[in-house]
Amino acid sequence: MTIQRMDNVLIVVDDLDAVISFFVELGMELEGKAPIEGRWVERVIGIDDVRQDVAMLRTPDGHGRIELAMFHTPKAISAEPKDAPANTLGIRRIMFAVNDIEDVVARLRTHGAELVGELAQYEDSYRLCYVRGPEGTIVGLAEQLS
Repeated sequence: MTIQRMDNVLIVVDDLDAVISFFVELGMELEGKAPIEGRWVERVIGIDDVRQDVAMLRTPDGHGRIELAMFHTPKAISAEPKDAPANTLGIRRIMFAVNDIEDVVARLRTHGAELVGELAQYEDSYRLCYVRGPEGTIVGLAEQLS
């Protein structure tokens, strides 16, 4: 075996607190938040003069994690349109399994989230949707049907 598990997904953001609130509302737990800087991080990511705040969130089952990073120096850059569509190259969304998709969408809307398309049903298996949250982050939601 070459890997043990997927440890986390990194999302670079401008408003760390807003994005933390969004993912906490979704049901993730904040593990911690800290400033990160120094030669070690510069060597790992290949950028000089790095100063950032990082937050780590985990899913309720303890297996999935999201790392959020807000760069103070150097400033973050945008590689694509703010509201890139689902067919844009690169990572487009993170998908979460939920129990009550309509309730989750309603709660996320209080944090500025909007449906990307529609809430749709796939056969007799799932109800699915994409939600665009703070800073254009797309989250997929899937409610498994009996």
